[in-house]
Amino acid sequence: MMNAIRNYLLGCTSLFMIAVPASAQVTDGSQAGGRPNKAADSAEAGPDIVVTAQRRSEKLQDVPVSISAIGGDQLAAKRVTTANDLVGPIPNLRSSNITGTGTPVFALRGVSESDYSVNQQGPVATYFDEVYKGSFPLLPVGAYDLERVEVLRGPQGTLYGKNTTGGAINFISRTPEYDVTGGNVSVGYGNYNRIDASGALNVALGDKVAARIAFTYANADGWFTNLLPGKHAGNATREYGIRFSLRARPTERLEFILRAQTSLQNPIQYAIYAPPTANGVGNGIFEAYNSGSSYFRTGVGRLEQTSNYTPRMHHRTAGASLTGIWDATDKLKLTSVTSYDYGNVTVPEDADGSPLDVLSDTTGGRAWQFSQDLRLSSDFSSGPNFILGAYYNHELIKAGSSYAYLTGVDTNGDGVVNAADCQVDFFTACVYRNSFRQARESAAVYSDVNWKVTGRLTLRGGLRYTRDTGQLTDFKAQVVGADGTPIANTIPGDPNDFNATTSQSYKKGTVTGKAGVDFKIDASKMIYASYSRGYRANAFNAQAYFFPSELGVAKPETVSAYEAGFKTQFFGRALTVNGAVFYYDYRDQQALSVDPATLAQHLINVDKSRIFGGELEIDARPVRGVHLFSNIGVLRTKILKGTLSGIDIAGNQLPTAPRFSASGGIDIDLMDNSSGKVVLGADASYVSRQYFELFNEDILAQARYALLNARLSYRTSDGRYGVSAWAKNLTSKFYRTAAIDATGLGFLYFHVGEPRTYGLTLDAKF
Repeated sequence: MMNAIRNYLLGCTSLFMIAVPASAQVTDGSQAGGRPNKAADSAEAGPDIVVTAQRRSEKLQDVPVSISAIGGDQLAAKRVTTANDLVGPIPNLRSSNITGTGTPVFALRGVSESDYSVNQQGPVATYFDEVYKGSFPLLPVGAYDLERVEVLRGPQGTLYGKNTTGGAINFISRTPEYDVTGGNVSVGYGNYNRIDASGALNVALGDKVAARIAFTYANADGWFTNLLPGKHAGNATREYGIRFSLRARPTERLEFILRAQTSLQNPIQYAIYAPPTANGVGNGIFEAYNSGSSYFRTGVGRLEQTSNYTPRMHHRTAGASLTGIWDATDKLKLTSVTSYDYGNVTVPEDADGSPLDVLSDTTGGRAWQFSQDLRLSSDFSSGPNFILGAYYNHELIKAGSSYAYLTGVDTNGDGVVNAADCQVDFFTACVYRNSFRQARESAAVYSDVNWKVTGRLTLRGGLRYTRDTGQLTDFKAQVVGADGTPIANTIPGDPNDFNATTSQSYKKGTVTGKAGVDFKIDASKMIYASYSRGYRANAFNAQAYFFPSELGVAKPETVSAYEAGFKTQFFGRALTVNGAVFYYDYRDQQALSVDPATLAQHLINVDKSRIFGGELEIDARPVRGVHLFSNIGVLRTKILKGTLSGIDIAGNQLPTAPRFSASGGIDIDLMDNSSGKVVLGADASYVSRQYFELFNEDILAQARYALLNARLSYRTSDGRYGVSAWAKNLTSKFYRTAAIDATGLGFLYFHVGEPRTYGLTLDAKF
């Protein structure tokens, strides 16, 4: 299978090379002798994609940064329905669902996170219509009715709302149109009894006011079969999202866009693939206390489990934003983005995937966020142009979590599992829990300047000063018995007050920025080079349960990035080739360090790592009705200095950073005439071996694998009605997406990717 996929990808690249040469000497459709160039006539120009990556509306090919953009029609055709579906089309982007499908954890160019607590803000920032959604509770169901998705690779230390080290993913919804009244709707059915529907309605309320409402809904049975009678299958789907937008233009120079959304995810929670170690799930502890036997998954397949705990997760979001755009003059524009968001998430799991009570946990929290971005931009015909701005973000989280260890073990043999059993060794038959209140503020002023020195050469630079403050209050950690009886206050460790609390705080001011140069070879070819620096703010340890020493503040992490790249188009935009190479100096990466002797968890900083690599993206339309696309990502990561759990990890690779990844595909118009249009599409992706943790344990690594998707669609000649058949992971490849070493409890903990899914979708436009 691997050879077949590689041949497929190489074949796509070969097609780029052999399909276009006939028009290589000219771009106007004629040959030197005056004869028509049929190859040039039949080639089809790719679309001009306009992005706002630099807080200006610019053509994608004119933006001198590493950015990938996917238009809304492409997203729908390729069935990109969740944020995780972006992994294939975007080079050097990976994701993990270790906290559930609604809260993806992204890694970009090897920059990732290892602490998945609800209070953490990741190094890859997620935005919806320019509004930063920081912590997990605030992430909505948002991948519907989109204009496009933009993925910026590299530190975002200048323009973007939140200073980050890895990059930014911006979901941009469709804006109401003043001159259109109409809409669309689609419904679909797939295996695992999947039912989904989505749609949008745009209403023109005069020439200066328009409204749009959009929705999405999906419901499916779980694909991780549970063999226990009466217990649900894991990895189900049950969600909806609704977005309302109102656009108004009171004057020719002033416009407002109001957006409000809500979403809910409430499926049977994800399932865990937990292969046992030599002593079985339970690690022989049940036998030691004469409380039964450990579990060995006998006769259970890889996509099967026998879980005795199958709860639902709950994730509710609501938010509103107001964007105001004022053309103060023909050359100066003032933009304001104000937002308020609320989120509530509860994630329970049976972490051992067995019929025994070995390990279960619940993580959850409520979050509130207010943000304000205000910027002034210029558009002068000569001399420097600038963006000057200020940003403020306030986030409040009330959260907590609990871990239940071996609560099915009767340690004292009295026939009842209660608080007395926990006191035998303070681990077996115990529940450790914590709760806290966290408030964060981030305030910044920033500038970005570009100066077109000549008709081809542009100099660019930017500076940003950010001040981050954080307060952790009302923190307490406790140990209780399996019956809920309180035993002790572990943090702050007050022996007389079970509800004693403690606090932590930090303040940090940081200057980051960017400098670069780009050179236009001609109207369709550009080269660029840049230096940028980004940072990820301090963080509190929400995984502190056992000892007061666990509760600390991790230092900020920083990335200094050096990058050079090119953006080129040939043959009247029929062929686009973009690429970049980069080097990162990665300092103080935040990571959880677990003491194997005491299970104490500390949030620490890994001193220094390096990352270098590159990307290549190719898009070709060699003849009308044929669209070829591919991308390649190469990474070399290495920890230069760092200690984790008392072990020197220098020389190890960074997690979720495969050395090689690639994807490619083709869309072919099988028919396009008065009877309608039929399109056949297929794409494949390949990922080399990768680790999921900083120790680089082979038993937790994912070997190389490939995925194959296909689709066939028909649309009527007037474009109003369509039907499509689709399939993902056609070979039903089994692969891991996250891993944790739980051998102390007798098993390995894995999340796995979806097996083969397929379905049929009908849609209509009106």
